[in-house]
Amino acid sequence: MAAMREAHLSPAEASRRLGVSAKALRVYESRGLVTPLRTEAGWRTYGPAQFARLHQVVALKRLGLPLARIAEILHGPGDALARVLELQERVLTRERLKLDKALSIVRTARTKLEGGSTLSVEDLTTLMKETAMTGKASPEEMQAIFDPLSEKYFSAEERAMLRQRSFDQADVSRNWELLIEEAKALMAKGDPTSPAAQDLARRWRAQVQLFTQGDPEVDAKVLGMWKDAMANPDTATKLPLNPEILAFVQKAAKGRE
Repeated sequence: MAAMREAHLSPAEASRRLGVSAKALRVYESRGLVTPLRTEAGWRTYGPAQFARLHQVVALKRLGLPLARIAEILHGPGDALARVLELQERVLTRERLKLDKALSIVRTARTKLEGGSTLSVEDLTTLMKETAMTGKASPEEMQAIFDPLSEKYFSAEERAMLRQRSFDQADVSRNWELLIEEAKALMAKGDPTSPAAQDLARRWRAQVQLFTQGDPEVDAKVLGMWKDAMANPDTATKLPLNPEILAFVQKAAKGRE
């Protein structure tokens, strides 16, 4: 009996072990990510299989994936989880290498100053360049880039209408980051007609439509904004997207037609 009680957890115990709220468990259930068992009295309970699924959901959520993407992974091909985790590892490794390099440069600069030396123009240029490269553009920086472009492409009435469209910006930003990293990995293989590239194009299009809602006029204006931003040398280096990635995804999208 003790083993049975240990194997089947109440929502309170499952949430305690996973470090999430009971409300989060109900959200995961409502989104079809996990289906708890029911006691004879109708109470929710989580057996080993259900707890394992909860563990996967929570682990992916903590990696920054939105629930919609988590659902695709869990309900998709058997190797999808491994592919996304590999992608996430690559993102984190790259960020760690950037941070390690920047930290080394800052420490070298501090050592020079503490030794009574001054920093040369070349030292200061390197310091500024390498430390700036470690950080992604902040939401404020992205807003500063795209607000003028939005005013160029959309009327005041159109901008007001677009602001009314509701979605979780943090989830959207994270999903774009993952899609762009996946596009880079597929570009290295060089085949935009591959099933993986075409699946990426499908999910890319779905992500775009969260904002444009499939309106071809809005699609064209958003694409114009991004092309302008990528063509501007003052803003291009701050963007997560570049013309090469965009061209690859567009080729993959054409292959789906």
